[in-house]
Amino acid sequence: MRNIANGYYDWHKRDRVNRDLYDLSGKINKQNYVKKKLIFLKFLEDKVIKRPQNSNQSLPQSEDDQPFLEIWGRSSLKGEVRISGAKNSALVIMAGALLCSDEFRLRNVPSLVDVTRMEQILAALGVKLIRNGNILDIDARNIGQSQAPYDIVSQMRASFFIIGPLLARLGVASVPLPGGCAIGARPVELHVRGLQALGADVRIEHGMVHACVRGRRNRLQGAKIYLDYPSVGATETIMMAATLAEGETIIENAAQEPEVEDLANFCSSMGAKISGAGTNTIVISGVDRLHETDYNIIPDRIEAGTFLVAGAITRSEISLYPIVPEHLASAIAKLQEIGTQVILEDRDRLRVIPGELRATDIETLPYPGFPTDMQAQFMALLTLAEGNSVISETVFENRLRHVAELNRMGADIRVKGNHAIVRGVPMLSGAPVMATDLRASAALVVAGLAAEGKTIVQGLHHLDRGYDNLEAKLRQLGAKIRRVTPDLETSFETPLINQFNPAAS
Repeated sequence: MRNIANGYYDWHKRDRVNRDLYDLSGKINKQNYVKKKLIFLKFLEDKVIKRPQNSNQSLPQSEDDQPFLEIWGRSSLKGEVRISGAKNSALVIMAGALLCSDEFRLRNVPSLVDVTRMEQILAALGVKLIRNGNILDIDARNIGQSQAPYDIVSQMRASFFIIGPLLARLGVASVPLPGGCAIGARPVELHVRGLQALGADVRIEHGMVHACVRGRRNRLQGAKIYLDYPSVGATETIMMAATLAEGETIIENAAQEPEVEDLANFCSSMGAKISGAGTNTIVISGVDRLHETDYNIIPDRIEAGTFLVAGAITRSEISLYPIVPEHLASAIAKLQEIGTQVILEDRDRLRVIPGELRATDIETLPYPGFPTDMQAQFMALLTLAEGNSVISETVFENRLRHVAELNRMGADIRVKGNHAIVRGVPMLSGAPVMATDLRASAALVVAGLAAEGKTIVQGLHHLDRGYDNLEAKLRQLGAKIRRVTPDLETSFETPLINQFNPAAS
């Protein structure tokens, strides 16, 4: 397929004498360009490509057919970038839609693969959704299903969050055990024990979690629940279930992440009675029903942190907005230790001022500690710092697999247990690398921005789960980066989208 696409591009270049492809300034006339492209596509469809007769079938995709990023490093970044809505807030708040008996609107919803999957799950349950840019209108008045679709839930861990709202609203729920990034076990035991404490009968059979509420009232009962670990997912599941429970629920040793507080604020905007979110003790007084709302999702602190690292590693001065400075406190503190200044320009805007990079030690912890979701990006940064750094991953047991890929680029990193010893090197070299999880993919991108030569990042299905058009935002800042899709139709967009010539720079 790539050869066919390249054939078209060669044909297009040979046709330069045909002036109707260009305007007076010498740029491509997009309207005529598209016309000629469609003619050629029709030729290929008739003469070359044989589609399956069954329209539901698709051509098999080999690894060579998967999209990848090409990054030409060592370019300075400049300008400002807009941070999208928080992925981990959007997903759980969308699950919380099942609690509401009215229509409502969400704003600042990011465009992500995981968000699309959550939309599909909600639609399968009978929820009506209308998407217009970053605005999502949701109507969950008529839920027709209590069992979530296995094929989608098994791909995305956050989809398991629907069990709490379904159980609270309908009194019954069947949800597949979740999937997602392979970064650790992340069992659902805390979720199950929390729901059982609220009075649910829960059993796990054949990869499915079945829960129901016994009794004529078909309603969960408030309880005092202590979490052995401040799990974000378990805190959110229990909190959502408790909003419609009878009586008071107290969650002790609760997760304090901003996304938990955002969910609580969302539920409160619909009439839930929740206090203490953002602390280690959350109190929920159950109500009979929730009403409509118009809610704005918080900015994504992990995307913001990733751009802070991108500025630091490329020695570039960039601004980012909107942000909540308190959500980035631990990342900013570490950047300052490393030698990068971060200035608060406005209440929701930060500027990165680069400096000489120094080694430091990092230990991931639950919020307000250093986020595990920023560990890989900071590791990429520390590969170029003067001295030796130690990074300790304490949240997930399998989240150092990106080390091998960074070493492929010339980094000097050794792993011992859950510790990575990073010895700074003068420079990284571009290389083909494979993303191993969502945040590792971002780390490889920022490493590629600083590397000498061309880096190819594969495994973009990870990146697209959690970053809203990352390469376009980086290109806007001056990065030389493009997505290559070895598919006939999308490959043609490369000459129009990417206006730079890497070979000439």
